[in-house]
Amino acid sequence: MKRNIRKATVLGSGIMGSQIACHLANIGVKVLLLDIPPKELSDKEKAAGLNLEDKAVRNRIVNENLQKAAKMNPAPLYDTDYISRITTGNFDDNLSHIKDSDWVIEVIVERLDIKQSLFEKVEKFRKKGTLITSNTSGIPINLMLQGRSDDFKENFCGTHFFNPPRYLELLEIIPTVHTRPEVVDFFMNYGDRYLGKTSVLCKDTPAFIANRVGVFGIMDLFHKVTELGLSVEDIDKLTGPVIGRPKSATFRTADVVGLDTLIHVANGLDQALKDDERQDIFQLPPFLKKMQENKWLGSKSGQGFYKKVKGDDGKSEILSLDLDTMEYTPQQKSKFPTLELTKTIDDVKERFKVLIGGKDKASELYRRSLASLFAYASNRIPEISDELFRIDEGMRAGFGWKHGPFEIWDAIGVEKGLKLIEAEGLKAAAWVEEMKASGRQSFYEIVEETQHYYSVPDKAGKAVPGIEELIVLDHIRPTKTIWQNNECAVQDLGEGILNIEFRSKMNTLGSGVLAGINKGIELAEKDYRGVVIGNQGDNFSVGANLAMIFMMAIEQEWDELNFAIKYFQDTMMRVRYSSIPVVVAPHAMALGGGCEMALHADAVQCAAETYTGLVEFGVGLIPGGGGTKELTRRASQRYVKDDIEVNAYRENLLMIGQAQVSKSAVEAFNMGIYLKGRDQISMNKRRLIADAKEKAIALAETGYMMPVKEKDIKVLGKQALGMFEVGAHQMLEGRYISEYEKKMVMKLGWVMAGGDLSEPNYVSEQYLLNLEREVFLSLCGEKKTLERIQAMLKTGKPLRN
Repeated sequence: MKRNIRKATVLGSGIMGSQIACHLANIGVKVLLLDIPPKELSDKEKAAGLNLEDKAVRNRIVNENLQKAAKMNPAPLYDTDYISRITTGNFDDNLSHIKDSDWVIEVIVERLDIKQSLFEKVEKFRKKGTLITSNTSGIPINLMLQGRSDDFKENFCGTHFFNPPRYLELLEIIPTVHTRPEVVDFFMNYGDRYLGKTSVLCKDTPAFIANRVGVFGIMDLFHKVTELGLSVEDIDKLTGPVIGRPKSATFRTADVVGLDTLIHVANGLDQALKDDERQDIFQLPPFLKKMQENKWLGSKSGQGFYKKVKGDDGKSEILSLDLDTMEYTPQQKSKFPTLELTKTIDDVKERFKVLIGGKDKASELYRRSLASLFAYASNRIPEISDELFRIDEGMRAGFGWKHGPFEIWDAIGVEKGLKLIEAEGLKAAAWVEEMKASGRQSFYEIVEETQHYYSVPDKAGKAVPGIEELIVLDHIRPTKTIWQNNECAVQDLGEGILNIEFRSKMNTLGSGVLAGINKGIELAEKDYRGVVIGNQGDNFSVGANLAMIFMMAIEQEWDELNFAIKYFQDTMMRVRYSSIPVVVAPHAMALGGGCEMALHADAVQCAAETYTGLVEFGVGLIPGGGGTKELTRRASQRYVKDDIEVNAYRENLLMIGQAQVSKSAVEAFNMGIYLKGRDQISMNKRRLIADAKEKAIALAETGYMMPVKEKDIKVLGKQALGMFEVGAHQMLEGRYISEYEKKMVMKLGWVMAGGDLSEPNYVSEQYLLNLEREVFLSLCGEKKTLERIQAMLKTGKPLRN
């Protein structure tokens, strides 16, 4: 049976319900969002003379919740207009409307009796075959089905989103004993391809997979922090990016999520897991009990493990909680010799061997906590999953870890991991020893460029399901790299398509990357059909190498800097003008030069979560890699003859001058950075390179022809300069910009106007590129620009001067 989700009903409009409704709206689903009607009038409703039967009153709860969600930061919607795809109502008046829905998802309070009561009502109105799921995070899925029909049971399962649903990539799919296999297959595929999630199949066990292992890891650290005499800031220093985990690490994450939520899950697991060999870990340590008593619940209560205060000088300071005295004190900088040894190791996986090998408290924490994690994860098979890769996927997608437990264990070696476990007085599952005895030395291995995992039931290696549909650069890099330097590599993706991968720090665009782009296109023009420019780093690219620009400007190496900028411009033009199609595949941050590259591509295949823009103004520069030229060109194409033609130029000047960055790929389309009808979005970024490859093949097979270089770009000369001058003066008078920023605006405007032309004229791309480079170099010679670049390099934040 072919299924399509055109309409969905979300039952419950709380924090999760409203955000799930928003994310369904993001992908074009028409959503009915329902909640309870209020039992009494608000003061405002009383004053307006309303009663409980008025529609505005009956839908007040759902409407207020949806409006709160729409105002959240980060936003749950790709585009604020998408809220129009959501219709609101209440359980009493509108539950019958679910008969039109293809999927009904329950997201109400975590009480079994209330869920069962609601499902009884849903049964009366849902049409046969309608999918129905629960977003519960802890209640056994099977218990919800008491009294339900066979059709209800067969089409029911758990679909557990993580908060916030738009951004966290995990969707846990939890079937019951009654769920039809086709329903499970549908949600696994729908979560992946349509919702952009890592769909993880779970068993119906307490907290499923990610929370079971993740909360264990957090609680284990909570117990170890006092045992080892470490501080809150020590733990957060040791359990953040250095080991491939989010910046918020452990205690800051607990504050953000809310200690009440964490305590609720831990208490639930403590009560439910009477046979768990590590049940004691889920019991609250004394400091957590005290914080619960004091209602120090994290960000929502204003204080948790951290507390923001204002000093006598009016400046804000973030204090940390001393877990011994339970008093807030100024944070102390955490320093450990072991961490110093990892500073030159970029590959997170390679750090683990160093981190467990030291003699300080940091290494002791790593040895003990990893031993606990390895043992616990191994003993959860087959309890929570039959396949070990699902545990790793759950931790990566749900908790933001770069590597799951078994991947980390592989990084330090199976034998070493077993020794750590033994030293901690713990036991790994028997299957680990069986695997080792069979001669297998790792949980994962790459077989013919495909990732295989050790299957415990089969006692043999098997391909990770679905991996053959993806292109994972880590897997193909050793055998498919045909050219490389220190900053860039070119891989053969097959079917006549090459991939150009950035490898520089933060994927900045320096001479090595530019050389790689030119080489990749050269190779493709000779022997291949097309090129993808894509990578699987944290970000596509944060832009040009500012440190290089700063050093050249400080040392006044103007000829070298002019050459470097021209090389950048020429490379972007090479992206546009080649005999083969070039598809750029941005994801996450694609800023400055990373945005300019997409502006020059034959097509863009972008991840849904792409944040892009020309941000050079923040460091006192204008886009110098063809970005200023390109927005002038696009303004020339966009203006309507009968309209005020300067509007398109003014809007694009503002885009650069305000350093606007899209908050989603959809917004990038609205800004005109990506082009509707040409460029496309991949909901799941794991599929991005494969999707981009297909796009390059399609362009090649439909008879790709190199574009003709443009020489008819309309510029307005003094007409535009006058308009830019008036606007900049008004911004200065309103104190929105500084004197120096006005100067920058006029220099930018000079390029976009085509220089000091007496009347509108038509110019070539190269003409605009020359102006762009001239202004870029002149700004590099300004003291205030150098101060801005230096501040960005030092603090990562723009300076206003």
